[in-house]
Amino acid sequence: MGKLPDNVAIRVENVHKDFHLPHNNEDSIKHKIITAFEKKDKDIDTLHALRGISFDIKKGEFFGILGRNGSGKSTLLKIISQIYQPTKGRVQHRGSLVAFIELGVGFNPQLTGRENVYLNAALLGFSRKEIDEFYDEVVTFAELEAHMEQKLKNYSSGMKVRLAFAVAIQAHADILVLDEVLAVGDADFQRKCYNYFKELKEEQKTIVFVSHSMGLVKEYCDQAILIEDGKITHQGSAEDVADAYTSLFNKAKDSTKQEDNRWGSGEVRFTTVSANANEKQVTVSVKLKANQDIGDVIVGLDIRDDKNTLITGVVREVQKQHVFTLQKGEIGTLEYTFDNLFADKKYHITLNAKSIDGNYIYDHWKNATGFAGPKNSSEYFPALFPVKVNEH
Repeated sequence: MGKLPDNVAIRVENVHKDFHLPHNNEDSIKHKIITAFEKKDKDIDTLHALRGISFDIKKGEFFGILGRNGSGKSTLLKIISQIYQPTKGRVQHRGSLVAFIELGVGFNPQLTGRENVYLNAALLGFSRKEIDEFYDEVVTFAELEAHMEQKLKNYSSGMKVRLAFAVAIQAHADILVLDEVLAVGDADFQRKCYNYFKELKEEQKTIVFVSHSMGLVKEYCDQAILIEDGKITHQGSAEDVADAYTSLFNKAKDSTKQEDNRWGSGEVRFTTVSANANEKQVTVSVKLKANQDIGDVIVGLDIRDDKNTLITGVVREVQKQHVFTLQKGEIGTLEYTFDNLFADKKYHITLNAKSIDGNYIYDHWKNATGFAGPKNSSEYFPALFPVKVNEH
């Protein structure tokens, strides 16, 4: 097996995974005797879950694996985590790996929270002394100080996940594999976990992430792949791959032509957009129209440079900011104002109009318009961008 390059944390090479699915579920001794001499493949179908998957994940990357239900993404994650073995191909990784796929598998509902911490941590290989040393840290992170002497059967599903996650992160692995196990946690705890992942990223830890939330993928991931029918269909920046994933659910319902840089279902469409820049500020004016009674619409905007690097924006679907309620024929107007701290280069603006849950795109308009930064300016400071938004 070849040695991994120093900058590669995980290498997936031509991975295939097949599952054999019998048609007949008869389990009796009589049936087994009758069919003992029949051809074994007569009543068996083969499901090709993965069909030649190959990619590298670099050390320190936050890497997204996207795909619709049944696409093969969870199977791939379990192969990376060494839960499944590939039918063909191989996976290599550098350093220790912890999978956050089925948290709390070793928990016992008849034991207390405290007892389950010691049990679960022991299954992860920790000694009693080591568990004593980090026990308080686990309880604090899980925010369960008042519940540790209660039996686990009395915990909510969210409480169990918080406790299991707080134990698992004590492993301090080089690679973390996460299969959306935090979906049942509340928003504050999810945010705490993802902030923890940001800290790990700064420490050059590698995170493999499966999620159906494209907002989280765009916010946290560096690179991503999209899997359809067991194959990689898109690979590249998290922004582009997330857009490709979302477009799978947003084919136009009418005959409206889908442009290369614009797609969506069409219930809401941006009608005009313009950007005006002077030495002091940048003003972006946007109008959108509802073609149906659509209710709540989230509007987002981001600004990228000529290398497609995200500079700043107003895309806050998690906080549900910039929500319009539009009825058929109504027009919404927004005006975004940014202090002009941009460098002397060209920038382009992308617009999004989506459903309140953030998963259904009405209109995605990539590179809708653009502007140039002030002359003789060599630096920009994204953290200093104040954004003023007027909505009508």
